[in-house]
Amino acid sequence: MDDDKLYNGPEETPEDEEQGMFEHFRLNIDVGQTPMRIDKYMATHLEDTSRHRVQCAIKQGYVFLNDKLAKANMTVRPNDVIRFVMPYRRRGLEILPQDIPLDIVYEDDDLLVVNKPAGMVVHPGHGHFEGTLVNALAYHLGISQGPEAEDERMGILVHRIDKDTSGLLVVAKNDETQLDLARQFFEHTIERCYVAVVWGNIKEDEGTVDGNIGRDPNDRLRFKVYPEDDEKGKHAVTHYKVMERFGYVTVVECRLETGRTHQIRVHMNHIGHPLFNDERYGGSEIRKGTIYAKYRQFIGNCFEICPRQALHAKTLGFKHPGTKQWIRFDSELPDDMTALIGKWRSYTTVQQ
Repeated sequence: MDDDKLYNGPEETPEDEEQGMFEHFRLNIDVGQTPMRIDKYMATHLEDTSRHRVQCAIKQGYVFLNDKLAKANMTVRPNDVIRFVMPYRRRGLEILPQDIPLDIVYEDDDLLVVNKPAGMVVHPGHGHFEGTLVNALAYHLGISQGPEAEDERMGILVHRIDKDTSGLLVVAKNDETQLDLARQFFEHTIERCYVAVVWGNIKEDEGTVDGNIGRDPNDRLRFKVYPEDDEKGKHAVTHYKVMERFGYVTVVECRLETGRTHQIRVHMNHIGHPLFNDERYGGSEIRKGTIYAKYRQFIGNCFEICPRQALHAKTLGFKHPGTKQWIRFDSELPDDMTALIGKWRSYTTVQQ
């Protein structure tokens, strides 16, 4: 673990963070501390964290005592240092269970995979306290959370996708599953494949964008690519492959090696191919094509058909924490993106 990322408190995590979400901690044992088992010490010194959750984190290899991998029966003593990461858990926010239909692709005792529609916020937050995916999951799983809640299952979300991105998400039902899946995200072993429609005709049939991503200082809602030696950016890699070309736009498959906030949107914009109708990154303007009224009308109709960034999380694969078997899920493109691609296909055929 990087020392500069460890400190006495949780990091701020963007609402739409796609990466497995972690908070980094460092606990310095006081000089007057009596010897105590490490799991008991952590449980009593961490807010809203049970001993069971700590034991799961230790078992998964997230906890280090004096830079050595910790075991639950180890004893902490004065001047010891505990360093660890744990999946991020939203606190102090009451979750209202709501009977909202869910497109559940798979479910067992440990986890479920859900196909999120575009327009649905994943987690309650500022301006979105109801109607979110978590509200729906709380109802489906029969759980709720308030400021004093002790139900450990509200740490269910392992990753997120943007509000206006559709597609697959995995949800953990218990701590063991969440920690195992979070580790897979942390180690970049999860398979995540997206389909996007981007502006322009990408020259290469396939390629890789390797560019560190961080917040844009001129717009806190946007992210940008930074030079490799700039500490403002975090390592991010996206592999892309052309699926279909329509001259003015291209359908691409994007595979995430990492999972930064807005990663595909930022990387494709960085190489000059912003996502179609991505308002935040300039994709809601006519970026390629003619100036004639008929073409402008066609683009306007396309924007109406798909009124959001054309991005869908199509494939999700990972090792099942319980069975240890590799499982893989694939989802159909949603109707708006299917219609958009079909419209471009017809338009290209007419122009030929």
